[in-house]
Amino acid sequence: MEKMTYEEASKELNSIIEKIESGTLPMEEVIKLMTKSKSLIEICYKELDKAKGKLTEIRETLDTLEEV
Repeated sequence: MEKMTYEEASKELNSIIEKIESGTLPMEEVIKLMTKSKSLIEICYKELDKAKGKLTEIRETLDTLEEV
């Protein structure tokens, strides 16, 4: 699961949310899905942090170019 993209993790997370919100799942399944959701959220945060780092690098490069 660690090799998932942000988009894949987000899509699966949304699917899990829909299943849980349906109110038809047994409690054990809800707990299992909540545990999986935690991992998916961590993947999303990691990918967002990577993207933020890349955007910061691009902005710094552009700032440097403007100074020249």
